[in-house]
This record gives sequence, C-alpha cells and structure tokens, in this order.
Amino acid sequence: MSLMTVGTMAFDSIETPFGKAEKIVGGACTYISWAASYFTDKINLVSIVGDDFPDDELNQLSNRGVDLTGLEIKENARTFFWAGKYHYNMISRDTLTTDLNVLDDFNPILPDTYKSSEFVMLGNLTPAIQQQVLDQLDDAKKPFVALDTMNFWMDLAMDELLKVISQVDALIINDEEARQLSGEFSLINAAQKIHKLGPKYLIIKRGEHGAFLFFEKQMFFAPGLPLEEVKDPTGAGDTFAGGLMGYLAYTNDISFDNMKRAIIYGSAMASFCVEEFGLSNLKKLDYEMIQSRVRQFYELVKFEI
Repeated sequence: MSLMTVGTMAFDSIETPFGKAEKIVGGACTYISWAASYFTDKINLVSIVGDDFPDDELNQLSNRGVDLTGLEIKENARTFFWAGKYHYNMISRDTLTTDLNVLDDFNPILPDTYKSSEFVMLGNLTPAIQQQVLDQLDDAKKPFVALDTMNFWMDLAMDELLKVISQVDALIINDEEARQLSGEFSLINAAQKIHKLGPKYLIIKRGEHGAFLFFEKQMFFAPGLPLEEVKDPTGAGDTFAGGLMGYLAYTNDISFDNMKRAIIYGSAMASFCVEEFGLSNLKKLDYEMIQSRVRQFYELVKFEI
C-alpha cells in the first residue's frame, strides 16, 4: 500500500551533552520517509527545499522507493534551518535559530498520483497546511490519515487545529500536548475527551518512557527500550511515526491488534534514531537488525501469570 508523507525537510545544527553536529539533513518528512522505507517502497513525499539541498540526499531517498514528484525545489532559495541545544535530560532543549526560508512559502499541491494514497502521515506543520492537504485527497478512496501536531499550534491556532483533528483517524502527540488539548491530567481521561474530537486512535508518546495507544475502551502500552548510548533525540518522534505508518502500509491492517505491533515497530525505529546524530543510524539498517530490536521489546515485557 502507498504512504504519503507530508512535512519539513531541513538542515539541523544540534548540540547535546554527548556531542555536536553542524548543518546535517533533518526535517520531519525526511525522518518519516527513511523510517517508513524499511517497510514499504511506495512512499509519496510532499515537502519543499531550496536549491541548496544536496542532490545526493534526494537520490538516496529515491533509491529507497520514495517518489519525489511532490517535492518542490525552489531556485535561488534556502532550505529550512533549525539549531538547538539539548539539556542533560535530553528532553528539554533551547532553540537557538529557526530560519523558515522556503517553508514560509510552502503551498503543497498534490500530484494526481498522490491523491489516492492509502495511508497519509501529516507531519507537524501549520493546521492550515494540513487542511490544504486533506482537501486535495480523493474522497472516493478515503485513506487512513495520521496527524502529528504540537502545543505551539494549540496556543496559536486551536480552532483550525480542532477542525483538522476531526478529520483524521489517528492523532500522535506527547503527554504534555494530550493534557493541554484535553484539559485533563489523567491520560485515560484525556484519551476519552480526545476520541470525541474525531480520531479513532490516539497515540501518546512519552519519550524514553514509551508510548500509549488508545482505541475505544482498549489501551496498550509500549515501553521505551533502555539503550547503552543516546546521542541525539532529534527526529525520534518522526522516526516513530514513520515506522508505525510504514508498518501499517506494509500490512494493510488497521485493527487494534495490528496497531499494537505497529507501535512496537515505530518504537524500534526511534530507538535506532537516537543512537547517532541525525539520519546516520537509520541509513545503516537492514531487516534482521530491525527484527532483532523488535524481539528486544518483546523480551522486555514478556512474563507468565
């Protein structure tokens, strides 16, 4: 099944307590596409870059089965750039620079071949842009749509965001965002309120502490995998989403039981991401490495009553 990914492609400069990386390739759409490419080779990418974005990076994506027809390359313009510094807990961070550059003019127009994609992952963007993408989808072939957002849009554009949320099948946010969106401290109560906004599935990320999946009155918890080394959490959430949606596209099964498996595969992909800076670890993987990591998740929670 085909998966359409929508989001940013960027340059990142990152500093953590464990090292630095200057102007490396990042962006939500890039991480999502790389992670998903290990499960499906039918990925339709929608993003925008300047003519400073490396051709080699685009070629690598293309070789992974990513269709770049929906990528706008703007001449004489610069790609979105973000610089940040993480605190020792690897959760808190200070944004040092945000240069929107071409992202300021992002006006996604879907190629006709993209409009019937069976799965859609809307990366973190303005709700207006997310709505623009939804409006272009083929109504006769309703896809499974997942949405990522953040508290910034809850503060700035809540009405627009609620309209978009009402049209998606799955919402992927962290615990702080779930509490803000629902007005509830208990994540169970928060999930009940958020389900009423529209999404059938709610996935609440908790960083190194794992992720919750809520569907109707059912709940599943995927633990975080303890790692010997964590260098860079940038892109981990997008990698999680890419692994999850890639697995769903591969299996073409959106049942609760399969969604639980997808959560584990997404968590496994995210665990690879944080072990190195940027995309470097995601580019080294193979099927057996991923399956081995998934088995580690299984062993972590297996027990007998």
